[in-house]
Parts: sequence; structure tokens; C-alpha cells
Amino acid sequence: MNTLKTLQSTFQSRRVLITGHTGFKGSWLCLWLTKLGAQVIGYSLPPPTKPSLFEICALQDKMVSVTGDIRDFITLKNTILKWEPEFVFHMAAQSLVRQSYREPIETYQTNVIGTANTLEACRQAPSVRIIINVTSDKCYESRSLSRGYHETDPLGGDDPYSSSKACAELVTHAYLRSFLSRESYARHGKCLASVRAGNVIGGGDWGEARLVPDCVTAFTGKQPAVIRYPDAIRPWQHVLEPLFGYMLLAHDLMESRGGSIGAWNFGPDEDSFKSVGWMVQKMVELWGNGASWRADHEIHPHETLQLKLDSSKARSVLGWSPRWHLEMALDKTLEWYKNYYSGKEMTPMTMDHIELYEEDIERRGHS
Repeated sequence: MNTLKTLQSTFQSRRVLITGHTGFKGSWLCLWLTKLGAQVIGYSLPPPTKPSLFEICALQDKMVSVTGDIRDFITLKNTILKWEPEFVFHMAAQSLVRQSYREPIETYQTNVIGTANTLEACRQAPSVRIIINVTSDKCYESRSLSRGYHETDPLGGDDPYSSSKACAELVTHAYLRSFLSRESYARHGKCLASVRAGNVIGGGDWGEARLVPDCVTAFTGKQPAVIRYPDAIRPWQHVLEPLFGYMLLAHDLMESRGGSIGAWNFGPDEDSFKSVGWMVQKMVELWGNGASWRADHEIHPHETLQLKLDSSKARSVLGWSPRWHLEMALDKTLEWYKNYYSGKEMTPMTMDHIELYEEDIERRGHS
């Protein structure tokens, strides 16, 4: 199977709406979908950071960009009814653990009510056929398992962010069971799935208290990066890895007419489960130029110290697998930032990274 042609045939000239399109992950998805020929519509608040990948790549000129709050049901619903998308990727979220401690109510309103608003607006929109709700690997109940979490493991969360993502998964499950079940597909004609990815890295991320942006900021300022939890283990992956999975899933949902509904993990290979300390040391080596780091021994809000995903379902059913090993992902990520801070125009390099990833998709095939 020619996977790239499959994705092109799925999205070419199709209308795709992305909530949270001005964020880091949403911006990469918008760029890739426009390259595949989709007509992309975004619904989001203004970019959450300055600088932002959305503005750097002038995405407002490549797509329809609607400024709106995911908590505003009427505006969201009217946007979906106006633009009539077939595919909806729900990515709008309050996505930071530390911010969730400062603003728990806003976190729950955005991540839980925002998800319910999106699903209900899609349910009422005749054009929508595929809905993919992007949650988080942190939606699982923290059990410090040595194995990766399976999609059937209990949901939970010890902090407001993780808890809100578990709640968003429960909302998705309720909509599947109550309104959009496989058994009633002939009546409603819609497919709903949720996706859970690991810690994504890539160029253009300036999120607060995130490892790569914090390190890059320190390195460019000739300061040591200060690291909170160097022993914490995370499933690291380039942002293009889960986005590839999301698009494959959208294709499969369309083809199977609801056969692939439900929850899906998209995590990296076992050798990409690395400690924060390992990641920082590797970034120091790749950056060079006197980069360094030190541990932060202050007391910080609780975060899960070990988190792994089992993605065997996506591998066996969708034929998805990671294309870039962690060293490649880090190399391309730091290459992006080095070029940005040297004053280069970044749209060509960002698109080059997508094209390189597409080449690796074809080289390795639909495995």
C-alpha cells in the first residue's frame, strides 16, 4: 500500500476543521493537511505563545482561521455549520500540568466542557463524518507500571490537567455509547475516536514549563537549563509521529464506517522511553556551544515519574509505527531552533521536515 497516496486521497479537497489550530501541535497538523490538499478550517483562541509556529509559518494565509473559544458552544456550532467539514480534529485544550494547578477551573472548563461542546456541535452538524478527540497519555490512572498503559487500563489523574483529560475521555465514551455507537452508524453516519500520544517534541514549541523550550531558552541565553525531575521517564516522540497516526486513524474510520471507533495509543518504540536527564544531556551534546544543565532541587507540584504507552493496537490494526528514532527527532528539533534563532525563514525548513518524514513513511512502508 502507498501510504502517502492513501492519505492524499483521504484528505485531498476535503474540508477538515481543527480546534486549537494555533497551538504547537495544531499548527504542525494544519501545515501537513494543507500540503496533502485539504481545505483546512481552524477554530481557536489566538496563539498561546509568542513566538508561535502558527505566526512564524503565516498559517493564517494558508487556511481559514476563526478566532473563538472552545467554551463558547454557539460560536463553535455556527462555525462548524457554516464551513461544513467532514473531518474534525479536536485539539483545543489547556495542555500544561503546572498551569492546571494555578487555574484548575479554567482547565476543567476548557478540557471537559470544551470537549462536550465539540462533540455536541459535531453531532448536530450533518457534514461531519469523522471526529478525533486528542487527549493525552496522562489520562491514565497513575499506577507506575513497568509495562506501557493499554487503552483498556483505568483512567484517572492526580493533578487537574491529567484528571481533566481522563474526564474528556469519559465524555467521549458517553457520546459513543449514547449517540454515536457503531450499531447505530447507519442512522447517524459519524465515527468518533480518542487518541493518546506521548510527550511530543519538534520545532516551534514555546510552551510554558516544557522540556525542549526551557532548554533552548537557556542555551540561547548562555545559561544552564534548570531541570525539575531528571529521573522522570517519558515516552518521547517527534510531533509528526502521532499526527501520522491520527490521519491514518481518520482514513481507517472513513473506510471501516465506524469499525475503528474508541481509544487509541500512539507512543514511541521502547528505546524512546527515556529519562528527562538523558534527554537534556543529549540536547546539551547536540546543541554544543557551551550548553549545560543542572538539577532543580526546589519543591514542585506533583507529576507522574514514569509513564509509558503500549501502542500495539495501532500497530496491528492501523499498520502505524514510529518512523523516527529519538536521536533523529532530537536532531531535527534542535536543527529547527538553531535555524530560527539564526534568523532564517522557517516555513521552508518546517515543510522540509514534513517531506523528510513522508519519505520515511514510504521507505518503510505501511508496516
